[in-house]
Amino acid sequence: MEKVKIAVGSDHGGFVLKGQIVEYLKEKGYEVTDCGTYSTESCDYPVYAKAVAKLVSTNDAEKGILVCGSGIGVSIAANKVKGVRAALCHEPYSAMLSRLHNNANVLCLGERITGRDLAIDIVDRWLSTEYEGGRHQKRLDMLEQ
Repeated sequence: MEKVKIAVGSDHGGFVLKGQIVEYLKEKGYEVTDCGTYSTESCDYPVYAKAVAKLVSTNDAEKGILVCGSGIGVSIAANKVKGVRAALCHEPYSAMLSRLHNNANVLCLGERITGRDLAIDIVDRWLSTEYEGGRHQKRLDMLEQ
């Protein structure tokens, strides 16, 4: 079985949680591409959000995970890339719905809002939920127009 490819990225505000997520994903057998940042030194979240979103939009990664302080900035930035459906999730239920109904291909989290254990629960639910399709596809098609 081929490993699922996941691109991850963060700014300085999400650096610690991103590292914890990367470690967890690798333990679970995912192929992870870390798009940075690589320290807590102040940096600009659009750079890293765009890097992850581009990999997802070109199918060089199946999914993406982005982290900043609140998750808001990276979600706005990632959604600027055509073909990306980034969802900011604060608990597992919204993560499940973002996949089930919206086929979200990028998960966004806020390190200052979501602790490690909750973030891992969110990631697990997001990765384990398949897109339902059906009536939801018409809406996704509308977004692409």
